[in-house]
Amino acid sequence: MSGSVITFAEEPPEALPIFPLPGVLLLPRGRLPLVLFEPRYLNMALDALGNRRIIGMVQTKGAEPHPVADDAPVYDIGCAGRITQFSETDDGRLLITLTGVSRFRIVDEVETVGGYRRVKADFGAFTGDKEEGNGIRVDRPRLIDALRTYFRVKELEADWEAIEKTDDEALVTSLAMICPLAGEEKQALLETNGVEARAELLTGLIEMAALEGDEAATDARH
Repeated sequence: MSGSVITFAEEPPEALPIFPLPGVLLLPRGRLPLVLFEPRYLNMALDALGNRRIIGMVQTKGAEPHPVADDAPVYDIGCAGRITQFSETDDGRLLITLTGVSRFRIVDEVETVGGYRRVKADFGAFTGDKEEGNGIRVDRPRLIDALRTYFRVKELEADWEAIEKTDDEALVTSLAMICPLAGEEKQALLETNGVEARAELLTGLIEMAALEGDEAATDARH
């Protein structure tokens, strides 16, 4: 889910369209597939395709039902992604892939267009997001060991051969995005600066989740 550097073709839009979703995380250089069918988000994607192809992903706060309310509270920090793939289905849905470019902080919300929300975004604190994580040091054995226990406890399947071949940054980014962690935990991963620090936090979260799962399974047997 992570690859080469994707940057803004131009300066980011002054009014950044946002896609608020609970429990959905996009990170720089991560790849997030999305299926769009609500009119407001179809409008958002079509407008973005005609204007720099940039959409901001933000998490909603709390247990937000689907569909997400128009005024659902969102976290201040999200990640902007560039539409790098898209196609249309016969029933009018859009299938898009966002590739993460940079995190941003919401300064203010501006007028909606086509039913979707837009914000004034500040990217200034996240200039390092556009650089690849070359030379990073990740405790990979600890992460993989924790991951094996976590997947066993959660009864999840994994392609371990592919995982072993994935470089450290791509592995950390992919796991942070796809692991079924709580929204608050995903937000903490998003707000953590640097792949190494994010890897440390991710490993700790996975270890705790695996331990809690093991304890729950032991209690259930007694």
